Amino acid sequence: MMLVNTAGRELRGRQREQHELDRVLREVRDGRSRALVLRGEAGTGKTALLKYLDGEAERDGDVRVLRTAGVESESEIAYSALQRLCAPLIGELDRLPEPQRAALRVAVGLSVGETPELLVLGMATLGLLSAHGRPVVALVDDVQWLDRLSGLILAFVARRLTTEPVALVFGARDPAPEPILTDLPEIKVGGLSETEAGALLDSVLTGPVDARVRDRILAETRGNPLALLELTRGLSAAELAFGFGGGGAAPLEGRVEAGFRRRIVALPAAARMALVTAAVEPVGDVLLLRRALDRLGLSPEAVAPAEIDGLVEIGTAVRFAHPLVRSAAWRSADAAALREVHRALAEATDGDRDPDRRAWHRAHATAGPDQEVAAELERSAGRALARGGRSAAAAFLERAAELTRDQRRRGGLLVDAAVTRAHAGSYAQVPDLLAAAEIGPLSDLDRARVERLRAQVAFAVTHGRESGPALLAAAIRLRDLDPVAARDTFLSAIGAALYAGRRGLDDLRRAARAARDAGDARAARDAHDAGAARDARAGAGDLLGAGSARLDAIRAELDGPSFRDLLLAGLTAWVLDGREEALPLLARALDAMTEPDDLSLIWLASPVAHELHRMDLAHRMSERAVAFARDTGALSLLPTALALQARSLMDAGRFADAERLLDELEAAVRHTGGAVTQPTGLVLAAYRGHERAALDLIEAQLRDADAGDDGRRHTMATYAKAVLYNGLGDHRAALAAARESAGHPDLGLHQWPLAELVEAAVHAGDQAAAASARAALRERTAAVDTPWSRGMRALADGLTDGDEQSFRVAVEELSEPATALEGHRARLLFGEWLRRAGRRAEARRHLRTAYEAFTAMGAAGFAERACRELAACGGATIVRKVADPRTAENLTPQESAIAGQAVRGRTNVEIAGSLFLSPRTVEWHLRKIYAKLGIASRRELTSALG
Repeated sequence: MMLVNTAGRELRGRQREQHELDRVLREVRDGRSRALVLRGEAGTGKTALLKYLDGEAERDGDVRVLRTAGVESESEIAYSALQRLCAPLIGELDRLPEPQRAALRVAVGLSVGETPELLVLGMATLGLLSAHGRPVVALVDDVQWLDRLSGLILAFVARRLTTEPVALVFGARDPAPEPILTDLPEIKVGGLSETEAGALLDSVLTGPVDARVRDRILAETRGNPLALLELTRGLSAAELAFGFGGGGAAPLEGRVEAGFRRRIVALPAAARMALVTAAVEPVGDVLLLRRALDRLGLSPEAVAPAEIDGLVEIGTAVRFAHPLVRSAAWRSADAAALREVHRALAEATDGDRDPDRRAWHRAHATAGPDQEVAAELERSAGRALARGGRSAAAAFLERAAELTRDQRRRGGLLVDAAVTRAHAGSYAQVPDLLAAAEIGPLSDLDRARVERLRAQVAFAVTHGRESGPALLAAAIRLRDLDPVAARDTFLSAIGAALYAGRRGLDDLRRAARAARDAGDARAARDAHDAGAARDARAGAGDLLGAGSARLDAIRAELDGPSFRDLLLAGLTAWVLDGREEALPLLARALDAMTEPDDLSLIWLASPVAHELHRMDLAHRMSERAVAFARDTGALSLLPTALALQARSLMDAGRFADAERLLDELEAAVRHTGGAVTQPTGLVLAAYRGHERAALDLIEAQLRDADAGDDGRRHTMATYAKAVLYNGLGDHRAALAAARESAGHPDLGLHQWPLAELVEAAVHAGDQAAAASARAALRERTAAVDTPWSRGMRALADGLTDGDEQSFRVAVEELSEPATALEGHRARLLFGEWLRRAGRRAEARRHLRTAYEAFTAMGAAGFAERACRELAACGGATIVRKVADPRTAENLTPQESAIAGQAVRGRTNVEIAGSLFLSPRTVEWHLRKIYAKLGIASRRELTSALG
């Protein structure tokens, strides 16, 4: 057996990272702020680098160091990581304004009060970190295990550091499970170079190892420092030669943890139990640990062998050598031992100061049903939900159900947990929870809720047309059981049919008629309950009934109809009565959209805003929805909110910002398993103007649309094709695509292909098609008066009539920030018209402005078209590089890694395995890479990457 030398270790090959951390420390000493993310896979040394910064800061007497870390067993408990970070500063709470002080006290469990507003809580945390004169370095390790709300608050603080002497440095695992830190500066902590990895391996192996074995170790560990240190510990050369004792096919993280497990198993029984207790007690509270050990009949010295072996350090706090040591200790214990540890920790925890953690420990110490503990967990779930901790609330509810004797009550708790998991975006966990709920007896209401949730999740995951009938059936079933839930489910059923586009017309009419019938019945009940005194006022009928007034008498008399009532009324009218009848109701609905929870319906409200040509409102709405989803942990909402905000940024000409959000969207979709139907990525590719790459994406979407019977996706894809060909100047191809896209008046979409159709028809010389499209566009824009509607109507008039004043109105109206992209297209079209009219000097001014704008934003197709027009009217053009990502420098780090492996001939499956992705995700990334590089296949990657 060979010996492993652990003496004299240093951070090999990390000079770049250490230099950057030294700079962080210098800047915070000088009174400046810094936020930095160390990102890498398990074992690359992120924790070691944070310890390096910790040590350097501790040596500086002027710098205060605060520490926290995500803990896997506490990832469901709201604010647990924030509490650990703020605990040393609790004595300084009086420095904060009262609202901030109260919010922070509630969040960290020092007092009971109203649910803290996340904005106030974020500002409170920022204020607490910067409240005293000393510089502060806050270290946050294991971001992947942070509870959701702590992660949101700490990311919020990191983004708002400006002049405070505060540094926030995160250690985050790659690939990131959640996108909360994606917009912060980061350093990629990868494997060591071959030379450094070899030196590190040689430093820990004192016995001879066959050269081929050594090479295999280096190849399989890929320079991962922890793997190099731990995988060799306690193994013979023969074992190493056969793939680390037979585990060569396991993921690296699993193999590293297995190495720690071997060391834990070798400890004395008392030391193993003490180490498990320290692992299950995630706060790092030494006094709490000692009280728990005492209840287990163990002395504080029981943990000494684990300390001697370097697995854990017990000082002023409990610190594990690496997060995987904690994980390995936790997983090494059997169920009985874990129950005993939880029992001891529950007894040692103060129930008044920390009721939720005590409830959690009690729940896991209980083997059979216990109604008292179940009730305690339900109370904890309510507190967690009030603070926005959806995942925590679901975990409490699930455990409460397990401990509940009453089968009907148990089923109701499981349904509640499933609903909460769905809102948190954890769709994969919902089916099992619903199946468990259905095993026992359920009330009629809970059965209807099961039916509704199953259909909602199916729609969230696929956006498929088949979800619509199931949602409608659930709405009808809920009509008499829960009218409010029924209303919301009718909205979902209508929305699902709307998202199916031309393929969902029959489903749409059925859903609208059923919603109106339900509204008529509800109006009759309300009128009867209100009594004869209100009958006269109720005569106008319900919002969903026939007639123009459509006001629910009782609601109108009290607070007026809500956003959801108005939205359902407007959409029902849109289907059954026509657009003109629906628009006033839809406008009123948007005006009534004031409650934060209304943002959960942005997937319907945003198309309504586009139907009303309120592009400014759509932008503000999407910004609010993204903030709401992040602040409340509503991951079910985040992908749609990101997609809609990306669309608004694209309309504003901010292509790079839009693409950044689309990357974050992809990470959010990967985390939740949901689906998002949005054209932004396609339309961006069309504006980039790289024909083959854009067409590959568009054709793939068309195939998916046909396979899924998805008419709305078909409209989006053909609209993108029209944009592509109008940009390239192939107006006949654009005309064909725009005609196909404009074949159905999709809510919130129809105006876009009509605008492309007018432009393409005029330039292709098809005056009849141009006049017809202009008339349709005028009809849609005449009903609402906004800058966009006035501008697009004027632009269509200018194109078809050759009217100069109309062009000028279009340029002026569309030059608002929210519609900058259309404004520059109007300038291009006006410049083209001026050139054909022989007014070259004026034409050059507009064309040059358009050319420079398209170049800056990265719209290569339209920039080249403007450049051609400039040359045709005698204007000298300074050819500038279009700001599009057609170079390897503009690939994201993950895209670069995938592209590099593809060039080396690795298959998608091989790439997926090495990067911890799915083959489908690799294929998705490759399509994006092709679009960015302007190529069509793997064969062109080598030359494209130089």
